[in-house]
Amino acid sequence: MPEIEPVALADLTTLRVGAAPDRMVEAQTRDELIGALRDVWATGEPWLVVGGGSNLLVGDEPFEGTVVLVRTRGIERLPSPREGYTRLRVEAGHDWDALVEYATGEGLSGIVAMSGIPGTVGAAPVQNIGAYGQEIVETLVEVELIDEATGEVSTVSAADLALGFRTSVLKNHYGSVAPRPAVVLSVTLELREVGDGPFALSGAQLRQALGVAEDEQVTLRWVRETVLATRARKGMVLDPADPDTRSAGSFFQNAIVSASFARTLPAECPRWPVSTTAAPLDAPDRVIPLAVYEGIAPAAEPVQPDVKVSAAWLIEHAGLRKGFRLPRSRAGLSTKHALAVTNRGDATAGEIAELARYIQSRVQSEFGLILQPEPVLVGVEL
Repeated sequence: MPEIEPVALADLTTLRVGAAPDRMVEAQTRDELIGALRDVWATGEPWLVVGGGSNLLVGDEPFEGTVVLVRTRGIERLPSPREGYTRLRVEAGHDWDALVEYATGEGLSGIVAMSGIPGTVGAAPVQNIGAYGQEIVETLVEVELIDEATGEVSTVSAADLALGFRTSVLKNHYGSVAPRPAVVLSVTLELREVGDGPFALSGAQLRQALGVAEDEQVTLRWVRETVLATRARKGMVLDPADPDTRSAGSFFQNAIVSASFARTLPAECPRWPVSTTAAPLDAPDRVIPLAVYEGIAPAAEPVQPDVKVSAAWLIEHAGLRKGFRLPRSRAGLSTKHALAVTNRGDATAGEIAELARYIQSRVQSEFGLILQPEPVLVGVEL
C-alpha cells in the first residue's frame, strides 16, 4: 500500500477545514488504487476517498481511519457506435476541468457548460454534477467500479446508477449510507463532434444564462470562456487570492418540491420543472364499479411535474444576504453568491456547520422547507 505521511485535510479540501487522519495512502495508478482499497477494506477500519476535495466538509477532530488519495490520470479516446460521436474513457483522479478543456480543444460537445467545476472525474457521476441545465447523466455511458462488499471490479452502465438531481446509488447522502458502497475507477463519456466552428447551442437554461438566442450559433471555445467568466464573477472558480472561493461550491441543493408546494412560495421565486413525464408505470389501476360504468372511461388525471426552486433565492429572501456572518464567526456566505458557504479565514468545521444550520432554520421558518446539504459531511452534524 503506497502509504504517505498524513497531512491535514484542510490542505486537501476547498473549504480548508479538517484535521489529519490516522493514516493516508496515495494511489497514482489504477492498480495502486485497487490494491489500496482492498487492503483498507480488509482491515474493516473507517475509510475515506479524497479526489479534488471540493465536495467535502470534514470535521475538526482527526479522522480515525485511512484516507485514500486518488491521483490517477489519463484520457483514452474510443470509437462510438453512433455516427458523429466520440467516447472518452477517463481515469477517476483526472481533474474535471482539465477534461472539459481537453474536450473543448478536440471539438467535443456535451460537458462544456460544466467548465470550472472543481474536483475530479471520479466524483462526477457520484452526485451527477451539472451546471446551467447540463448534467453528466446526458453523456455518461458507463463507469468502472470497485465494490466494497466484494473487492471486485466491474463495469456498470449509467442506467444502473439511478442518476438523479445531484444523486446516484454511489452517493452518501447526509444521514444515510450509499445504496451501493463503491469507488469509481474510470468514467466513459460519449460526446458529440461539433469541431471548432460555430454550432447551435442546445438547452434553454444554458442559452438564457449565456444570453444566446435560440437561432444563434456559437463556438465551444466561446461557451467555455463565457461559462468560466460567469462562474468567476460568482466566486465559483478556485482562486487562492479570493476567500469567496474557499467553499464547497453550492452548499445547499436547489430544492425539489411538488407543484402544489411550489404554489405556496412567492411568485418571484425562480423555479424550473423537473420532468414532464406522464403517470408512472407502477401507478395503481383505476377500478370503476360495473354498476356505475357508462361505457366511457374518465380521462386520467394529469400528473403535475415536480418543481426545482432556487435555494439561493430562498436563502436571500429569508433575510440572509451575500456576505452574511454570525457574530464572531470566521465562516460566512460568499459576497458574490448566497448559495456558497465560505471559509473567510481559518474557520473551523464547527463554524461552517453552525452557519449552515442557521441558514436551514431561517429558510424553514420563512418558507416551510429544509434545504439539503450538497457536500459529503464527515465527522460533522447539521
